[in-house]
This record gives sequence, structure tokens and C-alpha cells, in this order.
Amino acid sequence: MQFAKKDILDMESLSVDEIALILDTAQQMKEISKRPVKKVPTLRGKTIVLFFYEPSTRTRTSFDIAAKRLSADSISISGSASSLIKGETLVDTARNLEAMNPDVIVMRHFRAGASHMLAKIVRTSIINAGDGMHAHPTQSLLDLMTVRENKGKISGLRVAIIGDISHSRVARSNIIGFIKMGADVVLAGPPTMIPKGIEILGASVTYSVNDAVCNADVVMMLRIQKERQNSFLFPTEREYAMVYGLTMQKMKHAKKDVLIMHPGPINRGVEIAPEVADGPYSIIIDQVTNGVAVRMALLYLTAGGARNVDAD
Repeated sequence: MQFAKKDILDMESLSVDEIALILDTAQQMKEISKRPVKKVPTLRGKTIVLFFYEPSTRTRTSFDIAAKRLSADSISISGSASSLIKGETLVDTARNLEAMNPDVIVMRHFRAGASHMLAKIVRTSIINAGDGMHAHPTQSLLDLMTVRENKGKISGLRVAIIGDISHSRVARSNIIGFIKMGADVVLAGPPTMIPKGIEILGASVTYSVNDAVCNADVVMMLRIQKERQNSFLFPTEREYAMVYGLTMQKMKHAKKDVLIMHPGPINRGVEIAPEVADGPYSIIIDQVTNGVAVRMALLYLTAGGARNVDAD
């Protein structure tokens, strides 16, 4: 299958076949990271701009590593270090960046739809690294890869996503991604953190963690995103942890081979107990490893064309 998309903006716009191609490509890319010399010349001469308006550790670093392992040149720009603080608009900034002829712009922005807007304006490929509370497609793709790698499939699995659903772009992208690939998704959290009408995406909703975890193949915990909340949506963190935090006791309701996931950063002792996060069912570190492979695949598919990864 030929990958024809210019941009990676959300999970809605990716077909099942396109997702499968990305995951298959990422699996091939992962092998590069296991070599003594973790580098191939596939994107030599290409330029990747990492334009991050919000703080990021895993996403930004993994895109940077992904570019370097494919021999591309990567340039990092933060909102505070750009001309935006001088009053330049996002559109003007993007057009000026495009005038320098980069091949891909990877952008994280606090406004939903920012990446979509730029994709309509510039000819350069845009990869959405997270826009407000809307979408985080690369996180969803790495989560799909990690589950498929550990379970051998995605279709037919029961996936529980628990926590601050309202403010989570990861939740929205994963609901769409997992359902599109054939999984059943159940959401759980405080009523104040479950957006009304979320069921329209195809997921079921419960306010009981035990009910969500019951017979689950995968349990994904989300942190409380205080930076996106305008008011207190729960009494205290201690009470939240008691009712909605994932503990070893609550895990007894899941399947014996359940996978525990978290997109990070983790608030230990709040949404997840340390012994669960570090336990034998946790694949949280695998998610981080696969993040590099998925982002290598996306850079290759949007900027590299059909060249073989082992080619000169």
C-alpha cells in the first residue's frame, strides 16, 4: 500500500489500512534502534522542525531521536523562544518556517485545531504532536503498536481507559483508534471528568473502576490534568486515589494477563499505585520505546517516500 497522506493530524482521518501500514512500518523501524549503530541514511538531507508550544519530555525527545536515527536534521523551537512572544501570529510564524523549506513540521499547541489550520495553509507536511484537548494521534499509534506487540492483535480486546477523560487528548485519540481497529472501549472516572455525549465515539461509560477493569485485556490510566481545569472537579487527591486510583486490589477484577498502560507523566499514588506502575503487567516503558519507532515510521512515510530503510 502506498502512503499518500501529506499530514498526520488525528485518528479520525486515518483508515484502518493506513493505521496498519504505520504500525507495520514502525515494527520495521524498531529493529534499527536495536542495532549497535542506531542510524540509517533514509532521510539524509531532510529537515524536521519540532515546534512545541507546550512542555514535553517523551514526545519531543522521541521525535528528535527518530529524526536523528533516520539521518534527518532536526531543529527544535519552543513558543517562548519564537517570535510569537513579539506578537507574530501562528500563521505568519508557520509561513516563515515554510519559506526555509523544511520537509516536516511537528507541532504541539495548546489550541485545539492549530495543526489542522496550518495544514491547510502550508505545503510542508504537518504532524500533530498534541493540540489542546483534541487529539494526540502519535500517542494513540504507539499505544496500538504496544498492545498489538504484546497481545498479537487488537480486534476483540476489552480496553478500559480510566481517569480524566474530559481533558485528555490521549483518551479521545485512543477511543477512536482502538475502536477503529476492532477493540471494545470502556471509559471510567468521576462524573465531573466524563464529557457528556462521549458515547457517540463508540465507547461505553461507567463511573466504577471495578466495573471498567472487570475482564479487561488492557487498562490505561490517565493523570489528572490540573493545568487544563478551571475549577476543582474532585474533593482531594487522596480521595481520588482511593476511589479511582488503580491498585493491586482493583486489578484482581481484570484478566490474568492484563496489560497496564499510562501515556505519562505518571502521578504515582494518585491515578496509579507504584506497585502497579512497576509491576509485571506494566508495559509503560514499552510505550516509550515504541514511541520512537512510531515517530520514525511517520517521518519516513511523510518525508521519505518509498525508499527502503536499508538503502544507501
